[in-house]
Amino acid sequence: MDIELINKITDYGIIGFLGFLSFLTLMFYIERIWFYKTIKLEEYKNKEELEIDLTNNIGIITTTASNAPYIGLLGTVFGIIVTFYIMGQSGNIDVKNIMTSLALALKATAMGLIVAIPAIVFNNHLVRKSEVLIAKWEVLQKAKSEA
Repeated sequence: MDIELINKITDYGIIGFLGFLSFLTLMFYIERIWFYKTIKLEEYKNKEELEIDLTNNIGIITTTASNAPYIGLLGTVFGIIVTFYIMGQSGNIDVKNIMTSLALALKATAMGLIVAIPAIVFNNHLVRKSEVLIAKWEVLQKAKSEA
């Protein structure tokens, strides 16, 4: 396999995929917030149905939060492999080129963290919001049964 192809896969593939995951995470977060603001708790007859609707699409955000750093690390490993391969092929040990190549390889890990950190915040916010809505539904059910 051509080393330049691996380099392009790292630059465009890994970072592009992380960008796509970031977009999906933001889209599902906005969708969930909108859903939580428009939900009518009184329409739900049982708790399980409410929980299913409240937690829909949260798994995608959770998966992105937990896997984005690993995807970024994979890109970094590819970048380091490319750096070592080029060094080995050229036979030239130039510290400036090595450090530049390694610094660029780390951009994939940074991108993975940039995607994961907001995804964790979004996930925690949505989980808490769904817990509050379930508690409000339980209060509403208790009030109905007492009336």
